[in-house]
Amino acid sequence: MNSPFQRVVMPAVLAVLLGAGGWYMIKTPPTAVKAAAGHGDHGGHGAETVTLSDAKLSAAGIELAKAGPAVLQETLRLNGVIQPNQEALVQVTPRFPGVVRTLRRRIGDKVTKGDILASVESNQSLTSYDLAAPISGTVIERHAALGEYVGETKPIFVVADLSTVWADFSVFQRDFARVKPGNTVLVEVGDGGAPVEARISYVSPVGAADTQSALARAVVDSRDMRLRPGLFIAGKVILASRKAEISVKASALQTFEDRTVIFVRNGEVFEPRQVETGERDAENVEILFGLMPDETYAARNSFVIKAELAKGSATHEH
Repeated sequence: MNSPFQRVVMPAVLAVLLGAGGWYMIKTPPTAVKAAAGHGDHGGHGAETVTLSDAKLSAAGIELAKAGPAVLQETLRLNGVIQPNQEALVQVTPRFPGVVRTLRRRIGDKVTKGDILASVESNQSLTSYDLAAPISGTVIERHAALGEYVGETKPIFVVADLSTVWADFSVFQRDFARVKPGNTVLVEVGDGGAPVEARISYVSPVGAADTQSALARAVVDSRDMRLRPGLFIAGKVILASRKAEISVKASALQTFEDRTVIFVRNGEVFEPRQVETGERDAENVEILFGLMPDETYAARNSFVIKAELAKGSATHEH
């Protein structure tokens, strides 16, 4: 038979123990319960992390970058062609008709103002006179042969100063209101180098019937001879721009478990960080939430990390 002590004290002790156990179950975080049950995260990191060394990054072609400010640009892509700057081009025509007696310059020759290009024997005086270069530049055309008869109505040389050229772009009707003199244009040369920056100086008020487009022109520095008359080019006209305080490369964005994420690196560990995006252009995306300045992230080939993460998730499921 239970003593009075057992009937009074034991229920009280049991109540205390049950209360402590219930408090433990309520307060213990789920992750601690999971670890206590022997289901710790793979490799000592979270289930949504991937560890990649620098060597593995290099082998996979993954490029890293730091989140930071960028200028987002609204651009319009145009096609065009390089033309000689007609304001720095001179046609050299004989003063009197006659016969070409000497030719001293060929196409492609550099000349200085005053250099002799050719001599012509006048039909009237039967004496020879010289044709001199009126400007410094390059001979881009020659329309005479030795002994040929030439007249005063047809140029026999064309000399151009090619230190600047015209970049002539075609603008279609739907974009007439968007392209204006003063717009910055990035001229893509096609040689693998950086674009050449210039400004639209002229937009034609007259359209072309055959192409249903209008001309937009930029005067471009070409002293390095990257832009040569006759070459086809592309241009990006900058219509508007604004600064984003935090941005990433557009190629960094991935969709993971129905979330827009960026793979952020801490040491050798990548984790998918859910982000909220704002405005974007062809290269950069504004980040409104989820990323701090100077955080390192996978800027290119981040899909490799996503694939590794998917493999890890499949392993855990088994």
